[in-house]
Amino acid sequence: MESRDRAVMRVLSGERLWPPPIWMMRQAGRYLPEYREARAKAPNFLDFCYNPDLATEVTLQPIRRYGFDASILFSDIFVVPDAIGYPVRFEEGRGPVLEPLSAKLVDGLEQGRAEAHLEPVIETVRRLRAQLPGETTLLGFCGAPWTVACYSVAGHTTQDQTAARIGSYRDPALLGRFIDQLVTASIQYLVRQLEAGADAVQIFDTWAGVLDEDGFRRWCIEPTRAIVAGVKAQRPEAKVIGFPKASAARLESYIDGTGIDAVGLDWTVPDTLARTVQRRVPVQGNLDPMRLVAGGKALDDGIDRVLSALGEGPLIFNLGHGVTPETDPDNVARMVERVRRG
Repeated sequence: MESRDRAVMRVLSGERLWPPPIWMMRQAGRYLPEYREARAKAPNFLDFCYNPDLATEVTLQPIRRYGFDASILFSDIFVVPDAIGYPVRFEEGRGPVLEPLSAKLVDGLEQGRAEAHLEPVIETVRRLRAQLPGETTLLGFCGAPWTVACYSVAGHTTQDQTAARIGSYRDPALLGRFIDQLVTASIQYLVRQLEAGADAVQIFDTWAGVLDEDGFRRWCIEPTRAIVAGVKAQRPEAKVIGFPKASAARLESYIDGTGIDAVGLDWTVPDTLARTVQRRVPVQGNLDPMRLVAGGKALDDGIDRVLSALGEGPLIFNLGHGVTPETDPDNVARMVERVRRG
């Protein structure tokens, strides 16, 4: 099957399908027992991401179980800074830990090492395209530079990313130099994913919503625009989905400013605004992940609301953020069945 004929790709080109195609952010993850079994085979999380055998297996697991219309590469947003030499490690129970941002670290970054360092991830993309069902869209991704940088300023996540925001005010030149390095590396990373078989790519900006007006333009829109332009300069046909979480009031400026082809909506986006946005670009979302945890009537009502509110336009059904570890796999099956029933 040609890439453009896959259901998700048809929606990304502006077509309305009924029922809409469906996938979930973080669909390969800890809520699945088969994922936990595979994860135990790697000594640490980055090794897991860089192991094509394991990464391919866990990416395919939710496709086998649920038959989602899209499969998203299993990897992590921090492979990009890791690839250019920024110190990254994962600690159990704490998550990503990075060295606090400094001029010395930024000066020491090396774009030339990224290609070889990321080759295991690209090999995973190749294997996935070969093993996925023909009708399944393969999505690649990267973290947006602001979201990646948030963890670098303090060395770890902080509430409302206060350290990153303070750092952006006190030393915008330093942050800007780091962001520029991430932009350069992200462009090549996404292009390589597309060359290896990804049908489309998504840029995750999980922490876009903590920025003020000027910060949103400088640290969210401008780097994303640079990535989109850089990818399309090499792959003009590429489709790019943007996901600026908690940025409902700025979605239209984000679309105008970045050049993305479709936008992911978090669960807080009002239906009226979502429909306005949908008249401009295809939308993806936006079931509250906690409804998937709750199950039952709460889940059914949430699904029906998304379908009713956004089903008349180009829609990819998804969650408003990633599926959480406490989610019952049976609730996911219930969601898929209900969406496909239309």
